Amino acid sequence: MSNDLLSGMPTPSTYDASSIEVLEDMEHVRLRPGMYIGGKDDRALHHMVAEIIDNSMDEAVAGHATWIEVELHANGHVSVRDNGRGIPTDPHPKNPDKSALEIIFCTLNAGGKFSGDSYQTSGGLHGVGSSVVNALSDHLRVEVARNRELFAMEFSRGVPQGKLAKVGAAPNRRGTSVTFHPDPDIFGALTLKPARLFKMARSKAYLFSGVEIRWKTEINDGETPVEAKFHFPGGLSDYLSEVMGKATTYANAPFAGSVSFEKFNAPGKVEWAINWTPSRDGFMQSYCNTVPTPEGGTHEAGFWAAILKGIKAYGELVSNKKAGQITREDLITGAGALVSCFIRDPEFVGQTKDRLATTDAQRMVENAVRDHFDNWLAADTKSAGAILDFLVLRAEERLRRRQEKETARKTATKKLRLPGKLVDCSATNRDNTELFIVEGDSAGGSAKMARERKTQALLPLRGKILNVLGAASSKLGSNIEISDLCQALGVGMGSKFNLDDLRYDKVIIMTDADVDGAHIASLLMTFFFTQMRPMIDAGHLYLACPPLYRLTQGAKRVYCIDEAEREAWMAKGLGGKGKIDVSRFKGLGEMDAKDLKDTTMNPETRKLIQVTIDEDEPGETGDLVERLMGKKPELRFQYISENAQFVEELDV
Repeated sequence: MSNDLLSGMPTPSTYDASSIEVLEDMEHVRLRPGMYIGGKDDRALHHMVAEIIDNSMDEAVAGHATWIEVELHANGHVSVRDNGRGIPTDPHPKNPDKSALEIIFCTLNAGGKFSGDSYQTSGGLHGVGSSVVNALSDHLRVEVARNRELFAMEFSRGVPQGKLAKVGAAPNRRGTSVTFHPDPDIFGALTLKPARLFKMARSKAYLFSGVEIRWKTEINDGETPVEAKFHFPGGLSDYLSEVMGKATTYANAPFAGSVSFEKFNAPGKVEWAINWTPSRDGFMQSYCNTVPTPEGGTHEAGFWAAILKGIKAYGELVSNKKAGQITREDLITGAGALVSCFIRDPEFVGQTKDRLATTDAQRMVENAVRDHFDNWLAADTKSAGAILDFLVLRAEERLRRRQEKETARKTATKKLRLPGKLVDCSATNRDNTELFIVEGDSAGGSAKMARERKTQALLPLRGKILNVLGAASSKLGSNIEISDLCQALGVGMGSKFNLDDLRYDKVIIMTDADVDGAHIASLLMTFFFTQMRPMIDAGHLYLACPPLYRLTQGAKRVYCIDEAEREAWMAKGLGGKGKIDVSRFKGLGEMDAKDLKDTTMNPETRKLIQVTIDEDEPGETGDLVERLMGKKPELRFQYISENAQFVEELDV
């Protein structure tokens, strides 16, 4: 190439060792808060308070604290105090220039919960809770009363504002007090809500009967008590009674109890409470080491296995031949259940600890609960008989719906065998079936080869679906894409929607990992929210998470969801030898069937995001959807103007 040609080209930017950026712990937390607390939204904001409360709860569960105080101040600060041992203030052995307290609040993966010597069970596993809260607060103050002395230290955005200082004597005080204010540079105009913190504090008291939770707030929302004390000797049994209220139940008293794991030679215990009612939908709330696990996990699996085996065994004992038809689905319907376990070294999925993954928890919980459930059924035959009859009826109703569904599926399948449209699965009932709504025929081609034919169906969409909030109602029925989607699902829209008619257990939106893909997913979610909301409420709608990058080093292959994950893998290497090749997928159509199956469609290896509606006030989500997707562009412009400062630059 001639020098003349080269002179007309832009000069490439320098890429050498100086281009490699190394972030300190606190800097990385502030740059990528989603990796540590799940994002910058309202849920993440309140999760910060939960992290600090969990530290105090660990002191209480370990037997070192009897009360915890949570106080919301008028200036938006929140304080969490306890009468535990107090965070150590002496110099750290490996870093004598810094106190142990400073190490805990300024260093990721630092804490007293790794070895098991300080805490047999704890909710804080990864040693990042305190330091993450510190990094995401524009002001944080720690006070420690220990050995009759009071120490204090202040931070701003994770940076110490001075050394740990002795501020006086504390002859009648002990424990830790943490006061912090979430950084508006991270969370914008979001503020801590009294009602949400009040509910959080109360639930913690239910989870450990040996602690008293004290609540105070200087922000009066007109609904939340200004002061309250929570202490529930009955634990989860008290909690369930409050949740159930005056609802009619099949058992006079819930099946509740608490059993230690001593016979498994393990520290910890499991506590539970369950009852069945015809008056409301079923619900399940589970916890591990007082940390909520909204996505369940192995402790939930062990609990339901014990209940299912127990009820089937009782049915066999009383010669009820239909008891063998009962499934876990029947158990959950109409059941109010609470499970809380305490174990050492729990393995969670993600720092926000939404799902427990500890394998041993399933075995220990199942064995601990099963014996007690068998004895409870035998001791209260009246309640046992009522519960068994109810569950048998639920099983019969489920089987009847399945039979009707099989007939409906066969009829619908004949109507929907259209070229380039629905590629149905072979299963004859809804259980465990999945419909992937894919973007375009090219993506549909790869997905067709990657799918599991028995349970996975495909519906390719041509282009972007109609915005149902921006279109006249007359256009909905005549739109081909919407019509095909309704036929494939087997349901109607709006008031004609019937959840029992839904032909698939999971409806999965699978679009490209780019702006157009996000737009299509937004249009589809708007459609489902406005026309088929019960499907979302029942937990049937999901988003697929196709990777943006594939990293290859020899035979080693790793997929990355986004730029941050790619950077993390590049920094630590793949564990192989040689150069790391980076491939970026511009769309699902560029992925071969193996890539798509391994990363996005195989239930064993993929990641799905369940679409849920989390609103503190009725209609809150509907108002937001109307602002963003409705006919009034001025509302959309206003929202974008108010929130543009919180948007990170996207690599697209």
